Amino acid sequence: MARFLKDRKASRGQVPGSLILIGNQKMEKPVIQVMEIDTDILVEKELADIGQAASCKTSKPVSWINIWGIHDTAMMQQLGEIFELDHLFLEDILDTDQRPGYIDEENFDAFILKMLKYEEDTSKISAEQFTLILGKNYVITLQEQPGDVFNPVRERIRNSKKRIRFVDADYLAYALLDTIVDNYILIIESIGRKIEALEERIFSGTDPRIIEEIHLLKTEMSYLRKSVRPVRELMSQVLKAEATLFQDQYLKYLKDLNDLIIQATDAIELYSAMISDHLNIYSTTINNRTNAVMKVLTIFASIFIPLTFLAGIYGMNFEYIPELSFKYSYLIFWIVVLIIGIGLLIYFRRKKWL
Repeated sequence: MARFLKDRKASRGQVPGSLILIGNQKMEKPVIQVMEIDTDILVEKELADIGQAASCKTSKPVSWINIWGIHDTAMMQQLGEIFELDHLFLEDILDTDQRPGYIDEENFDAFILKMLKYEEDTSKISAEQFTLILGKNYVITLQEQPGDVFNPVRERIRNSKKRIRFVDADYLAYALLDTIVDNYILIIESIGRKIEALEERIFSGTDPRIIEEIHLLKTEMSYLRKSVRPVRELMSQVLKAEATLFQDQYLKYLKDLNDLIIQATDAIELYSAMISDHLNIYSTTINNRTNAVMKVLTIFASIFIPLTFLAGIYGMNFEYIPELSFKYSYLIFWIVVLIIGIGLLIYFRRKKWL
């Protein structure tokens, strides 16, 4: 399957709003976890099916419903019925190649974006679809598989001294989005350090694997740009929305998050330009070294061309070559050879070709 574009054969010719998974199923059975957050009480539980989450829609405590595994179309259908989600929106959730975007509906706000992971050993980025649905007193998050960056948020919720703000669903939504964006920054920093460290190695020219690293980093930066840049548009849409569920007191947090996204996209563009420059510098350096070698070889060839000419003349098998019978012919020949060779070297030196 292509990395930058998923196989969409399964959805070809289907009715708009059809619930079809675009991508790979990454776990056998969905896992549904709920955190019911109040100032004094925190309840954490795992649900057997999504139907048990119906009470979260109208319950007083803020509920964070986290679903790992989006491949179960029956579960997604039921989720849409409980929380009044449009089929076209559910179709977007199941499309793991969906471009990040913001959906502003009357009874909910929704965010679709990529959750990224970076492997330092392989220098490769992997992404999974992440969807956040913000209701009046609930937040639903949907991920393709377990393992995320939200553990610090969970710990902050479990800490009773810092739980007060999480009783507002919009603040919880902001905290989750902020964590994802912070993770973007960390990944950009990790790749950026590797890109900056390449410069010295490029000029040393001792590592033949450097071109492979440049190509890999260039590909990863392109993948990072594809995943992160649309989030900048997403945040702009949120800040311009007239009927968002975010309270005015939290808009300043969203503006700060928007600034962070702008910083991240600017850094991506900067490092993308740097890695392109590194590739050009590497190619130029290799060409310069090749040209230097060719220049030396050409100079030596230029010196030996007249010498070869002389050797060719006196190597002919004619019976009458006057110089052959002269006593000092061999000595004179070498004197002429040395004069020609040294003279050419002096000439090349004056021309600054050496």
